[in-house]
Amino acid sequence: MNRALTLDDLVLAGIALAAGLTLAFMSRTLLRWLAKHAKRTRWSGDDVIVDALRSVVPWAAIAGGAAAATAVLPLTGAVQHRVNEVLQVWVISVVTFSAARVVAGLVRSVTQSRSGVAGSATIFVNITRVLVLAIGFLVVLQTLGISIAPLLTALGVGGLAVALALQDTLANLFAGIHILASKTVQPGDYIRLSSGEEGYVVDINWRQTTVRELSNNLVVIPNGQLAKANMTNYTRPEQELTVLVQVGVSYDSDLEHVERVTAEVVTEVMRDVTGAVPEHEPAIRFHTFGDSRIGFTVILGVGEFSDQYRIKHEFIKRLHRRYRAEGIRVPAPTRTVTLHQGPVTIPQQRNGEDMVSGVPGGTE
Repeated sequence: MNRALTLDDLVLAGIALAAGLTLAFMSRTLLRWLAKHAKRTRWSGDDVIVDALRSVVPWAAIAGGAAAATAVLPLTGAVQHRVNEVLQVWVISVVTFSAARVVAGLVRSVTQSRSGVAGSATIFVNITRVLVLAIGFLVVLQTLGISIAPLLTALGVGGLAVALALQDTLANLFAGIHILASKTVQPGDYIRLSSGEEGYVVDINWRQTTVRELSNNLVVIPNGQLAKANMTNYTRPEQELTVLVQVGVSYDSDLEHVERVTAEVVTEVMRDVTGAVPEHEPAIRFHTFGDSRIGFTVILGVGEFSDQYRIKHEFIKRLHRRYRAEGIRVPAPTRTVTLHQGPVTIPQQRNGEDMVSGVPGGTE
């Protein structure tokens, strides 16, 4: 525009800015009220969406007020164009960051609901966040009039060089994606590797898997190594498992009585101890005639891997107390050692000769 700036222009611009600020304040208040109601629902996705809207809507309202204010001012075409570009980049940036937060939050929510644990598999969260931010960056460049075709070509050529330089990192990345996609291991599973490491899987990110041992120490395992290792997963296909306890009784015991008493103790432990499986049926299997005892195996049901230590502890205590009350003896290992003493040879001296058992051994 060629006309001069007037007081009316400033008033109108001020009204537009004030309207944008007022709308931003009102929308933030409304979204805060919606956030309180969203927390009462079971689905965590609505919390993520409302939280993202609390970041987008107020800034969008302010940008709209600024755009309306510049529209009423007598600005030149070039200045008006630059101001509009700045406002567009502002809005696109806010929407991009909010969208990245929404998508990452939804992915985390889905991951948690499928794995059923508190820890999240951040590898998918990070990948989706980077993809959304990259798309937003390309949109900003296109808005500023910068052609993105040469940039994409350069990224393709440079990506090949980067892939060759980061072979180990990319191997860990794709190994982590394969592990999660195949559901071989999920956060919350209890695993044991052939190399000896074992514990609960806390997280699987783009490079490594974090395992928390029962001692609360963290073990960091590269995804590529985890994918190639021989591994036992104690959580899949079922979290419940059975543990074996070896017991032995003396040869003079009534095995029917021993089996009945042991089954009663198993039933009691399964019913009373936290982490046991109440519907587990007692299983006792005699299997060995030992040196001093008849050996058998007691099979216990546990809810998950770490429960076995508490259940074994309670079972052995109660079984020992019950055996003593019933007069069932658990013999200690014994061995009989027989010593045989042979004839003792005594050196003798006769006629100037040293003799041992009548064999000449001296010198003349």
